[in-house]
Amino acid sequence: MTPRVREVRDRLAREGPAWTRNHERDFETVSLPTADCDLLRDLLVHENVGTVIEVGLAYGSSALAIGEALVTVGSPRPRHLVIDPFQQEEYAGVGWDLLRSAGLHSIATLVTEPSSIALPRFAGEGMTADAAFVDGSHRFHEVFLDLYYLRKIVRPGGLVVLDDDWAPSVRTAARYYERNLGWTVLPDAFTGGTVATVGGDPAAEAVPRCRALRLPDPCVEPPFEAFRPL
Repeated sequence: MTPRVREVRDRLAREGPAWTRNHERDFETVSLPTADCDLLRDLLVHENVGTVIEVGLAYGSSALAIGEALVTVGSPRPRHLVIDPFQQEEYAGVGWDLLRSAGLHSIATLVTEPSSIALPRFAGEGMTADAAFVDGSHRFHEVFLDLYYLRKIVRPGGLVVLDDDWAPSVRTAARYYERNLGWTVLPDAFTGGTVATVGGDPAAEAVPRCRALRLPDPCVEPPFEAFRPL
């Protein structure tokens, strides 16, 4: 299946999707660039993942990279849960259609509930994942909530990868988990990928677009008195 996935990925990068929203350069703005997709795929293959949760599908570039990683690893029961309540109404199903054309619908499930509803349900069902990729809402409270529930789902020692780490809301949400719950950054995971300045300010620090964080093993539950301000 891997050559088929690669063919669809290459075509998407070369030609773009069959349909886009009526926003200028929407595909280029929303989608994870090819270089970052390759780094995400390689990271997940290195981690030998079998189950991955993705928040946000849009045009499907990151989902195809995750799917390629899963079929490359060759787990007996690969599983890719993709959460996107806007896939049909906002993106006309383009991302899901691309996963189907790559043959990845056999291992992927599209969840059309908001992540704030789906992730608590997965946690309550006792689901376990090896990694997660988060590219949904960029509002601080929603990113923070995604990470809160992913902490209960992603196995100890597993990975959470954040897109758009240049956004102050995303960076601030992640910092809580780094400073208070023992999540550690993989500093070189996205070296060679795209970079952006924090907050979109040309004078600000340039950082990799994606940020990979490893959960501690075992899980850390500090006393409330040990809170470290952001």
